[in-house]
Amino acid sequence: MTLVSIIVPCYNEQESIPIFYQRVDEILKKFKSQREDLSWEYWFVNDGSSDGTLKQMTYLQVGHPDRVHYVNFSRNFGKEAALLAGLKQAQGDYVAVMDADLQDPPELLPTMIETLATSDYDVVETQRTDRSGEPWLRSKLSQAFYHVINGISQVKIRPGARDYRLMTRQVVQAVIDLPEVNRFSKGIFGWVGFKTQVLTFDHRDRVAGNTHWSLRQLLAYSLEGIMDYSEVPLSIASWLGGLSFVAAIFGMIWIVGRALLFGNPTAGWPSLVTIILMLGGLQLLCLGILGKYVSKIYLETKRRPQYLIKEKR
Repeated sequence: MTLVSIIVPCYNEQESIPIFYQRVDEILKKFKSQREDLSWEYWFVNDGSSDGTLKQMTYLQVGHPDRVHYVNFSRNFGKEAALLAGLKQAQGDYVAVMDADLQDPPELLPTMIETLATSDYDVVETQRTDRSGEPWLRSKLSQAFYHVINGISQVKIRPGARDYRLMTRQVVQAVIDLPEVNRFSKGIFGWVGFKTQVLTFDHRDRVAGNTHWSLRQLLAYSLEGIMDYSEVPLSIASWLGGLSFVAAIFGMIWIVGRALLFGNPTAGWPSLVTIILMLGGLQLLCLGILGKYVSKIYLETKRRPQYLIKEKR
C-alpha cells in the first residue's frame, strides 16, 4: 500500500478548507480506481489563525479520523514553521505540500504520484507559467527577485516555482534533517537536490478569501531568502567601503592640490557636507547588511524551536 501524505499550512483559511478537502478527496478517490494500492492522509497545520480555521479542521478530523489530522500552533509562527511541522508529522511514502486556497491545482496530483511511482525521479515540483491577476508591481518585483537570487546564489530557484510538490520519503528526511532555524523552503528544496521533474500550470485565483501576504511581507521574505543563500551582500558592502576609501584618497589629493595652486578659499562647504553624508550613508548601509547576518547568527545560536504545538490530532 502506497501512502501519500498531504501537508496543508493554513492561516485564516476557514472558507477554503472544506472546498479544498472535497476537491482533493474527489480527485484521489477517482485515481484510486486506477491504483488500488493508493491511500492518503491529510495534515492540516493551523498557524495561529484568528478565524474559524481550527474549527473547520476539527470538523474534518472528527468526520474522518483515520484520514484527517491537524496540528494547532500556540500562536502564529509563519508558513515556514507550519511547513516544517507538517513534514515532521507526515508518515507517507510520498509527501505533498499544498496551499488550501486551490491555487495549487490538485488535478496534478495523480500525474505527480504516477511519475514518482514509475520513474527514478525523487521530486515532482510545480512551476507557474504566468502571473496574470497579480498587481503589476508585485509581478515585476517577483521577477526581479528570481533574477537576483539566481545570479548571486549557487542554489538555483526556477522563476514561478511553487512550494507545491510531491517528494519521496528520502527527500523529506533530508529537508527535516537540516538544522537551521532561519528557513527559506524554496532555497532548501533547491539545496538538497535530488532528481526533479517539473510540471507547469497557468495561474489560478484563490477559491475563497484573500491573500495574507502583503507587499512588505513579500519583500522581507525575499530579503531573507537572498541572505540565507548568498554572501554577495557582504561582498557588496566590502566593495562599497573600498571604493569609498579610494574615492576619498583622490578627493584629498585634489583638495590639497587645489589649495597649493589657488589658495584655500572658505567656499565649498556644501560639497563637503554632501561627501560626509554620502560616506555616512554608505557606512550605515554596510553596517545594516552586516547586522542582518549577525542577527541570523544570533537567532541560530539561541536554538529556539521553530514552533510550539498546542494540540495535535
